[in-house]
Amino acid sequence: MGILPDHKIRDFANQGMIEPFVEAQKREGMISYGLSSYGYDARVAEDFRIFTNIDSAVVDPKQFSNDSFVERQTDVCIIPPNSFALARTVEYFRIPRDVLVVCVGKSTYARCGIIVNVTPLEPEWEGHVTLEFSNTTPLPAKIYANEGACQFLFFQGDDPCEVSYADRAGKYMGQTGVTLPRL
Repeated sequence: MGILPDHKIRDFANQGMIEPFVEAQKREGMISYGLSSYGYDARVAEDFRIFTNIDSAVVDPKQFSNDSFVERQTDVCIIPPNSFALARTVEYFRIPRDVLVVCVGKSTYARCGIIVNVTPLEPEWEGHVTLEFSNTTPLPAKIYANEGACQFLFFQGDDPCEVSYADRAGKYMGQTGVTLPRL
């Protein structure tokens, strides 16, 4: 299994793996996004779900309450101290059967105490990626929509997998918005 370089990511993107696809890194006065040497820096969209604990709720992944979030559509999201927000990528991904994608956070956010978390994108998964931004600081933190949020690294297997995410009818298949936990 090897990591895909820029030209192979571009080839897959031209076949629909990433839409919209930005051919080269954009960074003029913003957090960079687009194709890099061995990855793709995705943007965060303007749709945010900011965690709030108004009702002193318990966070339960088996019975997650939508009431625990405040919805905002904005170009700058402010995450409260020691809290988190969910968002989604601008880009829609269609992962080939022989590719696994791992996401890492952008160093610009990490150096500010903001952690981006995403589980791997499995073979034949597709959708907008739900992003989790954790503000680990005691201060409010800003996230900028339509700018870089994280980098995806694409690993191509020597052989296609026997059972893909699509074959299993995975519960997050085809998501198009910010998607909350499902059981």
